[in-house]
Amino acid sequence: MPRFIAFLRAINVGGHTVKMDHLRRLFESFGFSNVETFIASGNVVFETTGKNAAALESKIAAGLNKALGYEVATFIRSDAELAAIANHKPFPQSALDAAMALNIAFLAEALDAKRKQKLMALKTEIDDFAVRGREVYWLCRRKQSESTFSNTVLEKTLGAQATLRGANTIRKIADKYPPPRA
Repeated sequence: MPRFIAFLRAINVGGHTVKMDHLRRLFESFGFSNVETFIASGNVVFETTGKNAAALESKIAAGLNKALGYEVATFIRSDAELAAIANHKPFPQSALDAAMALNIAFLAEALDAKRKQKLMALKTEIDDFAVRGREVYWLCRRKQSESTFSNTVLEKTLGAQATLRGANTIRKIADKYPPPRA
């Protein structure tokens, strides 16, 4: 059965507290199996016979909205997609080694040229960006508190919802839930 990872926006931030056992039970009530949460920031691993990520995103977002009473943007990746995201090297190793943080923003769809150009206009001596597929890689050369970039700035610039995760968290999820060997 295919395994997916849901990255949820607005879970355990901004006053929206959701216990992970409750979140796991909600996903089970949506008909998913082998549901596990990974750290308390809205990362849910699950299996389903469904294969259409957009349909799964809609189903989960609607179910969470009904159960929690607020909108929860949902971004789905398969275990194989997540492995590719975790292993992608968007910047030279020397830049990665010198950086304070590497974050990955998950989007519902790939950026067109215009939106990619708007994103790249945000580059500074602190922040650099790379785009691959439906992900934006944000390299922060200093403490994130010194940066003017944030998820809010990203969403406003792109006119689309997104959710950010640290690259280390993504690597840990990908390592714990690798795709099955062919």
